[in-house]
Amino acid sequence: MLGGRKQILVADDENNLRRILAAQLQNDGYDVFEVGDGRAAIEALGEHHIDAVITDLRMPQVDGLGVLKHCQEHLPELPVILITAHGTVETAVQAMRQGAFDFISKPFDLAEIRNVIAKAVRTGDLRGREVQLEGGAGAGRYKIIGGDPAMTEIYTILEKVADTPATVLITGESGTGKELIARALHENSSRSDSAFIRVNCGAIPRDLMEAELFGYERGAFTGAVNSKPGRFELAHGGTLFLDEIGEIPVEMQVKLLRAIQEGEIDRVGGIKPITVDVRLVAASNRELKREIVAGRFREDLFYRLNVVPIHLPPLRERRSDIPLLAQHFLSIHALRFRKPISQISPEAREALVNYGWPGNIRELENVVERCVLLSDGDTIRLRDLAPEVRAASPGAAGAADEDDDEQDDGAGGGGLKEQVREATTRLEREMIVRALAQTGTNVTQTARLLKISRKSLQIKMKELGLREQS
Repeated sequence: MLGGRKQILVADDENNLRRILAAQLQNDGYDVFEVGDGRAAIEALGEHHIDAVITDLRMPQVDGLGVLKHCQEHLPELPVILITAHGTVETAVQAMRQGAFDFISKPFDLAEIRNVIAKAVRTGDLRGREVQLEGGAGAGRYKIIGGDPAMTEIYTILEKVADTPATVLITGESGTGKELIARALHENSSRSDSAFIRVNCGAIPRDLMEAELFGYERGAFTGAVNSKPGRFELAHGGTLFLDEIGEIPVEMQVKLLRAIQEGEIDRVGGIKPITVDVRLVAASNRELKREIVAGRFREDLFYRLNVVPIHLPPLRERRSDIPLLAQHFLSIHALRFRKPISQISPEAREALVNYGWPGNIRELENVVERCVLLSDGDTIRLRDLAPEVRAASPGAAGAADEDDDEQDDGAGGGGLKEQVREATTRLEREMIVRALAQTGTNVTQTARLLKISRKSLQIKMKELGLREQS
């Protein structure tokens, strides 16, 4: 979102419960949309930018599982939290194994709701937009785009270890696609029909880490009004992916080590161990050996995790894959924004290849998405790229872009005031277009995102030649 408040969708056919939830979340600083059934929830998801969904499991029209299925198909990164009665907890657990973010049992404690929502929003913030590389040109058995020699070595490792119980540690800079590798390991193993449970360790408060991973019994602490399985139990028979494992507190690392070594966990407040069969994959963008020296990571845990190390190279070290990746993202976002853009000019492609990409694949996707939003015609040209990317072009010092000959030669560029005015107009247009995309072209919600009145936005859109859509 563009500096706005996080937006939560609450779907429940019990009016009082829905209103209580909405009031609490509004007090916590969220914008809340309320609906009374699953069909209305799906409609709301098409009209507004939503950061998290709370839905009752049992509702008329479409139930909570239907809402979850819709999100999995159309908004796969959107956290969906289920509210369930005690008798349907097992259904909620199965839903989590199918991709639900979390579940809360009735009767529930408002503090629990607040913690789960905060965790969901925090997870979304940490993930940003995950790298989407499934399908498309260049995608092979592992659904990962790239044929650079550095990636070929990784495919060889995947071939050898995917269908084994070996623990894998994936390292690499942020935005290199570590979760894609974890999913490839899972989907090419005999566990592929079971759950893939992902935990972003950086999104969990330190005091809730144990309960998150190992679960808890009723009454184990204030707010624990029902028992709840942890992520290890949810991943039983499948794969548990611990992302950003370097964020786990040292005091929790001992318990994690025991769970890995013995295949047993203890719920918080529990009186007997629970056996779990989990294939563990961990990832970190930190240099864990440095963390060991600094006393922030246990050496014995590191060696237990580092049975099979996989290091993902940064994008600047696999430049031959950049054109493939850029074309893949172009296809995705041209379809998403209904733009007739199908190609990248040679000059723009050269700039993309030469740029350093500190944000890796995620930054590349963001740049291509921006170009699709702002470009006219059927081709992304050098002038459409962000200035820092355009500067990587060998000819950047001599010309603004390869299409200067198509522009008016008479003005000579104008003075400082004229250049500032033009830059401001471009920035305004870019911000409005991006906000419209985030809200599904809902003008009212776009105005709220940009913190201006609807009338002002309509006037500005008319000035900039942006058509208002219903």
